Amino acid sequence: MLKTVLPLSFIVGTRFFGLFIVLPVLSLYALNLKGANEFLVGLLVGVYALTQMALQVPFGIISDKIGRKKTMLIGLVVFIIGSLVCSYADDIYTMMFGRLLQGAGAIGAVATAMISDFINEENRGKAMAIMGSFIGLSFAASLVLSPLMSAKFGLSSLFDLSAILSLICIVLLFSVVPKEHTIVHENTKTPLKKLLKEKNLALMNLTNCMQKMLMSIAFLSIPLVLVHEFNYPSENLWHVYVSSMVLGFLAMGLSGSLGEKRGLSKEILLLGVAFFIIAYIIFAFSHNALVFMVGVIVFFIGFNLHEPIMQSCASKFAKVNEKGAALGVFNAFGYFGSFLGGIVGGYFLHHFSLVSLAFILIALSVIWFVLLLFLQSPADFKNVYLSLETKHDLNNIKGINGVLDVYKNSKFLVIKYNKKLTSEEEILAIIEK
Repeated sequence: MLKTVLPLSFIVGTRFFGLFIVLPVLSLYALNLKGANEFLVGLLVGVYALTQMALQVPFGIISDKIGRKKTMLIGLVVFIIGSLVCSYADDIYTMMFGRLLQGAGAIGAVATAMISDFINEENRGKAMAIMGSFIGLSFAASLVLSPLMSAKFGLSSLFDLSAILSLICIVLLFSVVPKEHTIVHENTKTPLKKLLKEKNLALMNLTNCMQKMLMSIAFLSIPLVLVHEFNYPSENLWHVYVSSMVLGFLAMGLSGSLGEKRGLSKEILLLGVAFFIIAYIIFAFSHNALVFMVGVIVFFIGFNLHEPIMQSCASKFAKVNEKGAALGVFNAFGYFGSFLGGIVGGYFLHHFSLVSLAFILIALSVIWFVLLLFLQSPADFKNVYLSLETKHDLNNIKGINGVLDVYKNSKFLVIKYNKKLTSEEEILAIIEK
């Protein structure tokens, strides 16, 4: 498993690093660009998510057809071009164009689908936890390096580093990542509209949208509030982020170990939302930097509770031939949330205040929490793994009540079922008749 997961996780982590590294300081430095104001800077923070949102589904569908590796190569090349445009930008609009190109390299769902192809569902939680840890490490590294590098070498150095790391990812993709699996199935294609209406996928899409929206707003708000309202030294922002991420990593470890192993993914998602609500309550009533920083820590605990398990949860609600498309939709909602967060955050900070914004987000998060109560627990979905030599008729097996998907990969005949409707024993008894 590690031979596959580690290089793919590194690629995904590096990809996120390229997006994360500018976020902690972008709202400060971008105000110095020609033509910039708070609203345009808020738009700049979230604009990369616009192309991410638009292209996640096409990239996912393309990867289902031409293969994951080729699709990831296209995305990485586009991201490199976008990073270089940003590096040389001296006005807000050129920087926006570069960020749009960065976002156009929409390979997040493709990489996640590739991990899902290689790893069975029982180990997928561990695999996604490893990937989530790499994302978390890239997140922490960006929080430390971003203020230090930008202060010493300027904002452009962050984009240059992103481009170099993406080149390394291309080398790893074709030298270390194993050959893709061939998967055989007899599923009919689900129309995209029907995929969007599936209840559990829709709730996971909402969750990704809300989580990323809150993250985007937090990254826009935290440096501006601490530096401009509480006179916190900008060169010390990394202290705030690192202390938050230490506890965040503990939360990530807890989430990764309990989510899949103990079947508590739904409960952890709900707990994360509760932490978001508490964080924004603290933000609303903060009157000094120390109280505000407590809210930052609470926020990142909630964020890191979600991060290791969300992709794995979403993938469980999709059939094998639709993982690329379903995860594309899932990631598109997440990036729409990032874009929306930049727009909403920039608008409220420019025209109103963080307090009014915080109360709106608290109300939305309470609604989000209530809706998540209706999510089916991912722990209800189980798999039977049989030899490829097993005599079977895929359509007959799919007709068994409670069976959700049937397919063959290079190792097994896999039967996915809902444990509340049937059991492994019942399925085997029917097959052996």
